[in-house]
Amino acid sequence: MQTSFMKAMIGILTAWAVGAGMPAFAQDYPAKPIRFIVPYPPGGGTDIIARIVQEKLTQGLGQPIIIDNRGGAGGAVGTEAVAKSAPDGYTILFTLSSHTINPVFYKLPFDTERDFAPISIVASLPQLLAAHPSVPVNSVRELIAAAKAKPGTLNFASVGNGSPSHVAGELLKLKAGIDIVHIPYKGGGPAVTDAIAGQVQFIFVSIPAAMGHVRSGKLKPLAVTTLKRSPAAPQVPTVAEATGIVDYEVDSWYAMFAPAKTPPAIVARLQQEISRVVQLPEIKEKLLQQGADAVGGTSAELERVVKSEIQKWTAVVRDAKIKVD
Repeated sequence: MQTSFMKAMIGILTAWAVGAGMPAFAQDYPAKPIRFIVPYPPGGGTDIIARIVQEKLTQGLGQPIIIDNRGGAGGAVGTEAVAKSAPDGYTILFTLSSHTINPVFYKLPFDTERDFAPISIVASLPQLLAAHPSVPVNSVRELIAAAKAKPGTLNFASVGNGSPSHVAGELLKLKAGIDIVHIPYKGGGPAVTDAIAGQVQFIFVSIPAAMGHVRSGKLKPLAVTTLKRSPAAPQVPTVAEATGIVDYEVDSWYAMFAPAKTPPAIVARLQQEISRVVQLPEIKEKLLQQGADAVGGTSAELERVVKSEIQKWTAVVRDAKIKVD
């Protein structure tokens, strides 16, 4: 009896010691630089949004934020790196809504829900449909007419298979009944580079990656993919407005995730800080200049978004019979 009692007491004291240590660990966090893995090349929308919040997060957390761009496989390469990282709060995934689209297209070496701890949505925005200035098309209706006149001869770039820009193009093909060729890239930067060089005719891409080139006249904007116009380009109609296809909508978001089993106190620390930063007037203005709305919000809200969008995109990909190239 005494031996059993002693064993029980040791177990209780051990559990208490571990539990008592957790708040102190959280209070000490962060004690070194934090790495944000952006699973796309530099220059794309995800990279731009990450760098907008980088400085203020660095100030608020008291440690440098290092942006680590790891493009490839539609974001899967960088995402896998985070999934396999230590759950200590020092490697964070900064990604976009392809996080809930890729699982529908691919058998991935990670589980989008099981292997990540949601932190917070950072911002949301539409995709932009734009054309090279040399293309003799000035509206989505004209694009549709040209595609119907010569099926399979027009093309559009996306930031990669399974990305919001890919789905945006495929949805337009489905809803308008047209055949245009999808050309996937390994991120917004490379896709935009070829679009402004005239290597591709059209591009679906996030507004942050394209707005500078729209303002300089290197890209010709045709429409945005959300149901409401973007405050960054209020003169650009929505696809629904431009075509009468009222149920056409692709809304993108950027968010932060930690590896699964990251201590809840650390997740909460990061969530509180990013939600504070995106509501700072100067950050909201910078996001707005890129066509993005500041969001913030709780980890639970992001978890609900992930679950609901995986269901949504599973149905869309099935009904549209979308295939990756």
